[in-house]
Amino acid sequence: MSEELKTAKKIAKSLNVSDMTVYRIIKKHNIQPTIKEKNSSLYDTEKIQYISDILNNTSNSNTSNSNTSNSNTSNSNTSNSNTSNSNTSNSNTSNSNTSNSNTSNNDRIVNILENQLKQKDTQIAQMQNLLDQQQRLALQDKKLLEEYKSEINELKSLKMPQEDMKDGSSIRGEAQEEIERLKAQLKLSEEERNKAKEKEPVKTESKKWWGLWRK
Repeated sequence: MSEELKTAKKIAKSLNVSDMTVYRIIKKHNIQPTIKEKNSSLYDTEKIQYISDILNNTSNSNTSNSNTSNSNTSNSNTSNSNTSNSNTSNSNTSNSNTSNSNTSNNDRIVNILENQLKQKDTQIAQMQNLLDQQQRLALQDKKLLEEYKSEINELKSLKMPQEDMKDGSSIRGEAQEEIERLKAQLKLSEEERNKAKEKEPVKTESKKWWGLWRK
């Protein structure tokens, strides 16, 4: 398609006319370029043929004018009618080409948008799966924490009676030691009293003997 497009200069060269002639025809008949690229206007084969027909009609009209004025008038009318018909057909063709190009562009845009929507749907589904996995992991972690807490509480409940027993045994041991100490003190006091009792009769007897000797 790009090889068939030509600028106004190339059209003038291919038709063996001046550049100004082609520019005048394009401006006079309001021939729109098929594609505009920067500073260049490109025309397809149909519009080039349309320009060629106008040139041919114009040349035929000039020839007929040089022969007779009547034939010039009839040829002029004929050329004008042909020109108008050709212009109409070419304008219809250009309009149909424009509509076709617009339709193809619209279809291409629709396809691009559909692909983007599909990609977004896929990304949303992936994000939802990740969120579900995170929620499941969070529930599992919570369950494990509760199990650990219950196990710790059970261990504490098992450990506390043992500590109580240790405290009770230490208290009983201290009480037993105190009892033994008191018993030992009682025993010593009894022994001391017994020793004191044993000493008292000796003193009385000695006093009595001395008293008898004195008498």
